[in-house]
Amino acid sequence: MRNSLNINVAILSAVGAVTLALIVGATDNVYARNGERQSIMKREDVRDLPRPLRRRLGRLAARPSTYPPMMAFSETDEPSMLVQFFLLDTEGFQPNVFTTTIPELNGGTLPTATGPNGDLPTIGAVRAVLEPKPGLPRDPNDVRAFIDMFTDVSGLFVINNESGWYEGWIIRDIKVPAVSDETRPDGRALYGAMTRADAKANAARGDGNNAIVSNFVTTDGNAVRPISEDDVFPEIQSNVVPIPVSLGTFNALQQSDIHSYWEFNPGTNWIFPHYELLFTGGTPGSFANGMLGAITSIVPGSGPSGTGPVPFQSILGGNDRLIYGDNPDDPRDPDRAAVRNLSDPNRPQPPNADNLETRLRFIPSRLTEEILFDVTVRIASFEPEVTDVAQRFFDAYAYEVSLVDQNADGVISFVEADVDGFSDGLPNTRLYLPITAFNRYAMTREIDDGLLAPRFAPGQRGYTMDGDAVNIEDPSEFPASMPRDADDR
Repeated sequence: MRNSLNINVAILSAVGAVTLALIVGATDNVYARNGERQSIMKREDVRDLPRPLRRRLGRLAARPSTYPPMMAFSETDEPSMLVQFFLLDTEGFQPNVFTTTIPELNGGTLPTATGPNGDLPTIGAVRAVLEPKPGLPRDPNDVRAFIDMFTDVSGLFVINNESGWYEGWIIRDIKVPAVSDETRPDGRALYGAMTRADAKANAARGDGNNAIVSNFVTTDGNAVRPISEDDVFPEIQSNVVPIPVSLGTFNALQQSDIHSYWEFNPGTNWIFPHYELLFTGGTPGSFANGMLGAITSIVPGSGPSGTGPVPFQSILGGNDRLIYGDNPDDPRDPDRAAVRNLSDPNRPQPPNADNLETRLRFIPSRLTEEILFDVTVRIASFEPEVTDVAQRFFDAYAYEVSLVDQNADGVISFVEADVDGFSDGLPNTRLYLPITAFNRYAMTREIDDGLLAPRFAPGQRGYTMDGDAVNIEDPSEFPASMPRDADDR
């Protein structure tokens, strides 16, 4: 059918644009602008990419768009190297009101997110490319590597409300850690491991899935149940345990296309505080029990079992809101993660460590995995007497943060988590996940609710798109940028 339609479009194009206009609205092929498609596929930063990615970028270019897929500029004399990519669409997860017309819920109203321009399928691509800068790692498995993330999407409706946006997330579904005969002095598991007692307890739970090292961890101990279009929240849903790292927020342009650039490095490889997860409306019973937004991280801290925040009904306790809140006279700036220097060619400034940001609401990505290990697989070595999942979340968050937090304020600063530093007697490289650890992507429809966690997390009810990761075995085979950038930060 598709090949046939291509032939028809070619014939109609020869007859004239007026005839072609009569069938506008059917499929991608009607809008196909072969000149733009070929131009993008031959562009210097695209022509050497793997064929599925190159074709997807060409397909995006052939659609109506405000801008073509983004140019990936080189930030050294050498081109950047492709290390990972995602091909995105609206399939593979439970249909929701953002992606699907459901008569009893949103039928007869304006479309919410997907399907503009004659209800074309919403598709996209994410490219992750490594900058081969002098002094930086060329191995994408090294957490110090600098990765540029390019997102291109068509088509998503413009959100006609300044408090709404789309947000991209790269996701790691955590895996069962190694078993160690050693423990911490208090009997708890070592970093990145579980105890023999944990393994034995997991073997007796469900199908024993969580006792097998390198399996994906599941919430019930049974075999992995992937995300599926047949899911129905909350009765039927995936049982994997995800870690989503934000790739930033964005809105659609006039022609319903989206283009977003994000830098993935030790300064951005941080994640929302997981104690928020229980208040997004995406865990069973949380919305029905009135817990939506009951606790947020607006005032940073290590959560209900640690140092602030406290439930919204209380005005006492937690960190001092005047010190840890977002002061308009001293605004929080995520770029204040490193001290400047006079030799910086792009922005030479005298160093001033006093201006570093310390009021962080996030924690490093890999530290979150430790928290989730405590909750899900360390069922014998971490608070075996506590069976309430929410309480395990709160306690694990406070405990793991305390091992890195040096001044006991419940907040992990950039200095405390310096990738070249140490904490708890271990190198801080352990606190971060490399780009290659992430196995899928999701885009969500967000609102300004004060939460950093994805809307309706950890479920799929906020999804608008998703896709699986494709990791490149040898990135040097796929140059992915040209020409040289004018600003090599």
